Amino acid sequence: MATQQEETARRYCAQPPQRIPELPPDLSLPRTRAILANRSKWVNGTQVRYSFLDGTGNGVAKAWLTEVHNGFEEWESLGIGLRFRPEDNPPESEIRITFADDGSWSYVGTDCLGIGSGEATMNFGWDPTTPYGKATVRHEIGHAIGFCHEHQNPFAGIEWDEDEVYRYMAGSPNFWPRETTYHNIIRKLSTHQVAGSKWDVKSVMEYGFEPGLIKTPEEYRNAGIPSPLKLSDQDKEYVRTWYPPLSPHVPELKPFQSAVLGLGTGEQADFEVVPDASQTYRFGTFGNADVKMVLFEAAGGEDLRFVTGEDDSGEDRNGRFEVKLFAGRRYVLRVRMYSTWGAGGASVMYW
Repeated sequence: MATQQEETARRYCAQPPQRIPELPPDLSLPRTRAILANRSKWVNGTQVRYSFLDGTGNGVAKAWLTEVHNGFEEWESLGIGLRFRPEDNPPESEIRITFADDGSWSYVGTDCLGIGSGEATMNFGWDPTTPYGKATVRHEIGHAIGFCHEHQNPFAGIEWDEDEVYRYMAGSPNFWPRETTYHNIIRKLSTHQVAGSKWDVKSVMEYGFEPGLIKTPEEYRNAGIPSPLKLSDQDKEYVRTWYPPLSPHVPELKPFQSAVLGLGTGEQADFEVVPDASQTYRFGTFGNADVKMVLFEAAGGEDLRFVTGEDDSGEDRNGRFEVKLFAGRRYVLRVRMYSTWGAGGASVMYW
């Protein structure tokens, strides 16, 4: 009979379906690839707030809450540009965590923003303080910052014994229906959705699999794949690429003065905005470019609060938004590039 720890290690993350945008069918392949690969990534420098919908006194062990905090701290300690902040008021947070007996799962990246403010965006369905539980915490936070399941990487070359996988996942302790197994294991991601071309079998986003579930690669057919219990070197490399350390020097963007972006796919430009009059301003990009543009307000110290944003990816227009700013307050505009095409480059301005 399996021990409780062995039984837990057979439980898997049941990721909710990811929201894939409907892009124009005549959109060029480079634009499509850039949008799908980057659409769920946060703008670098975002302070992502997380909270516990169950509260801290609703039967949740303090050690469980501490381990979740530790998981966020470990990702942030890699020197990335994202910041994670605990929030006492769940509706004010982007990530809302529960500990329901509903498996473990998380929405991917900015898909969290489309979930109602009273609903969970992440759940832990088993003890997060065991070695496997700690890995689960890092795994789910990986989803929340934009990572997908590594074994679904189309470059992995995995051929499943599908009948055996469906049979195995339908049993204890997961009891998954076929559609959940297909979505989380059998289905391969589009090549447009993944970064790089290598499968990282040591990634914390990889599941462990018992022997007999994989036909090829040959080395995993009889031996299976052990469950990764920590962030891999490639996990660390990728997250630092997506969210590199922020520059301490941010140029100021002046009204009616355009700034050339000069960015490649996935790159970002940041600007300080300090208006000299309290009034409504218009922000916009110019040129042939798909961008995500987000404005934050400095709320004391390093704390930046979201004000508004715009994503024009895949559309035949440039991003625009209007917002009232206040004289003497400090704002930060972050512009993340999906792709550019044609001549002339891209620029940003406010007026």
